[in-house]
Amino acid sequence: MSKERKIYMNGRFIEESEAKISIFDSALMFGDMVFEMTRSFNKKHFKLKEHLDRLYKDAKLIDLKIHLTRKKLSEALIKTIQINKMKTDVHLRIIVSRGIKSTPYQSPKVTISKPTIIIIPEYKKPDIKAYKKGLKLVTVKTIRGPINVQNPQINSLSKLNCILACIEANKKNADEALMFDINGNVATNNSTHFFFVKNNTVFTSTGKYCVTGITRQKIIDLCKKNKIKVKEKNFKLKEVLNADEAFCTGSFAGIVPVNQINKKKYSLKKNPITKELTNFYNNLF
Repeated sequence: MSKERKIYMNGRFIEESEAKISIFDSALMFGDMVFEMTRSFNKKHFKLKEHLDRLYKDAKLIDLKIHLTRKKLSEALIKTIQINKMKTDVHLRIIVSRGIKSTPYQSPKVTISKPTIIIIPEYKKPDIKAYKKGLKLVTVKTIRGPINVQNPQINSLSKLNCILACIEANKKNADEALMFDINGNVATNNSTHFFFVKNNTVFTSTGKYCVTGITRQKIIDLCKKNKIKVKEKNFKLKEVLNADEAFCTGSFAGIVPVNQINKKKYSLKKNPITKELTNFYNNLF
């Protein structure tokens, strides 16, 4: 994008090069914030209600009150697209921090402003090659923690464990890290959700150690609607390595097939369930 792109910041639209936050902002100081992303096609938001529901739910879980209503925030998203004269394939990142602090201290009591709200728009399309080639996943040592340490279901900027997992995966020349939960079950990837297929049944984790996945839930719903067996359960790596197919899901890329996990390789020519679900999902747009 050019520097003419306008960023929404607390009710104002500012050129990207001029968009700045205070060094005392909670997001910068402590990663004390929640975020969300939405996509817009032909000026229509995809699953906007679900994304905003997740944003406000996550904010509530960290005791952060967003002072804009869902309607006002929706209007800000639409205005962001309009002011940038964008039409389709628009990716919008919504960031809500607790606000500016009077001093570098964790307590919300020293927050002296309303929450900082930022909307960053950009043209962004998934890499078509990934759908044809598939993703390589590797298991890593970094795990998804328990809810009473840092709730893995919250979409917050405090994602150091996911970043460390991503670094581990990158060092192993993989696209994503396949992460375990505290009980040694496969939980999720570092930035996407994970599914596998065995004997025409689709499996995914219980979701307890994952960010609440909107696309993940949509795939589960599509399975049920189209009479494809689907199960949310705990499972070990051994089951995954014996699978017939595997795929990942996310709000940005939708469904992406997996071609390899560790040394196990999957044939992308023999993944009928993944292809069928991809067609069902693409027809939603």
